[in-house]
Amino acid sequence: MRILVVEDERKVASFIKRGLEEERYTVETAPDGDEGLRLAQNNVFDAIVLDVMLPKLDGYSVLRQLRAAGNATPVLMLTARGTTEDRVQGLDLGADDYLSKPFHFEELAARLRSILRRSTPEKTTKLVCGELTLDMVTHMAYRDGKEIELTTKEYALLEFLMRNKERILSRSMITQHVWKHNFDPESNIIDVYIKRLRQKIERPDKPQMVQSIRGVGYRLKEEE
Repeated sequence: MRILVVEDERKVASFIKRGLEEERYTVETAPDGDEGLRLAQNNVFDAIVLDVMLPKLDGYSVLRQLRAAGNATPVLMLTARGTTEDRVQGLDLGADDYLSKPFHFEELAARLRSILRRSTPEKTTKLVCGELTLDMVTHMAYRDGKEIELTTKEYALLEFLMRNKERILSRSMITQHVWKHNFDPESNIIDVYIKRLRQKIERPDKPQMVQSIRGVGYRLKEEE
């Protein structure tokens, strides 16, 4: 899952980013409200962690503009001011949850998982493709009931493929979503990770799940 963290305090932003990446989320950060709003408007995120006190454009204004534009991405707001009035204002503007600073990362992660569950269709926490299952709460993968160990990037890649199963994904789309940078046609990083993923999720006696689409990219094919 892809998370946007809008936080102007570098240490706090780094702390959240590092923790979420250890939880196998793909994370982007923005140091002010203007940049946060631009990223949220031009990219697809599964959730946004949004500080209230931001330079250039405060968190309330960012949230107000997102909701006015019809952006329904779940938002967890952070504030150093834990007054009832602050919480009410954020919730009235469309925030999904509120967390006061200072906080324990475990609580932030739990609240984030909660709003993600609420926003997922039918409140499912699992992605399924044939015999392959991905648990988005525990960040574990299983095939035939057996656990598959994945690195952070392997998990992000598999999640993106499973969310878009049967759809052809270009190399550029995969690079931007999983590695968060523009596609380099000279890089073989996608091929390396696809090979690793195949070795972990596929079975020699079963049809290939991750298919190469020549000149385009890859597709996760559900077994018939």
